[in-house]
Amino acid sequence: MAAVAPLRMLLSRTLFPSVRAPISSILDLQIHGVTCRKQLIFAKVQRQCFYGQPYCTQVLYQTDVTVEYRDGLPVVSLPLPSRKETCEFTLKPISQTVGDFVRFIKEEDGGIDTVSFSTKDGSRIAKSTSIDVLMRSEFNISINDQKYHVSPPVIYPLTNEDAQTLTDVKLLVSQLYSTLHVENYQLEREQELRKRLEDLSLEIAPLEKTRANLFVKANDNTNRLAWLGLGLMSLQFGILARLTWWEYSWDIMEPVTYFVTYGTSMAMFAYFVLTKQEYIFPDAKDRQFLLKFHKLASKEKLDIEKYNQLKDAIAEAENDLRRLRDPLQLHLPIKEMEKIIKKE
Repeated sequence: MAAVAPLRMLLSRTLFPSVRAPISSILDLQIHGVTCRKQLIFAKVQRQCFYGQPYCTQVLYQTDVTVEYRDGLPVVSLPLPSRKETCEFTLKPISQTVGDFVRFIKEEDGGIDTVSFSTKDGSRIAKSTSIDVLMRSEFNISINDQKYHVSPPVIYPLTNEDAQTLTDVKLLVSQLYSTLHVENYQLEREQELRKRLEDLSLEIAPLEKTRANLFVKANDNTNRLAWLGLGLMSLQFGILARLTWWEYSWDIMEPVTYFVTYGTSMAMFAYFVLTKQEYIFPDAKDRQFLLKFHKLASKEKLDIEKYNQLKDAIAEAENDLRRLRDPLQLHLPIKEMEKIIKKE
């Protein structure tokens, strides 16, 4: 009997080499953005085995569905029927829906044909329901013919005092961030606007030179027409004066001057009918100037639309730069506004 005892001990250590400690094996996988954890759960079965060794192990698979929150995201652990393993799905409460969850489950296990979600009383949950709404109450998951009941952890809302404290902390952090970074941001923004102004100025320079030449030509043409109109009116005055005092009398020329005046009124009304503008000398001059300018621009192939866009961009950049240098933006006293305006 004394020789049999060591043989029994050696046989037990050979057949059960890890009987003294619980065994767990975890294999982490990354498939389609879902963290999969293959976990074998071993139950300790207390029994007497050979010479006082008190514990042996027996392998069991997890068959229920659990939900826990990690870093603010719900992590659902559920068993996959075909692969006989537990898979963890990390979901996004706001951007993902029940339909996305169903797609994740089917991608993990090709043997799954149907996956459906239902409420506690058996009502079906739509696939468009967000994960945030799904986790607010208990629900059931049906995978093929297997049904699982899920009880998400209860999230208690913040009290008024905690919410107010959190709001104060957020405000303090935002003020601190603004104080530390606003000056750097303003300097970077000012440099960006200055560079943009330089680029726009270089781009518009040749167009500006051509426009200046066309402006001078159109303005000279408008002035010549104005002097021509004055000369014609002077000639008309001279002819009527000659006919009234030298050739004929006023009794003969009075009806003539009336018709001349009435004809001038008709010409002004015709101008209104054709141009839809009242015959005012400054407006008429500007219209004639624009007509001549566009005619010369078309001849010189000046892109007026591009020129106007560049001018608008320059004006917008200058306005943004002026607003950026405003004392209120620079956190300066109001008195500094006058100094900055004088410098500009």
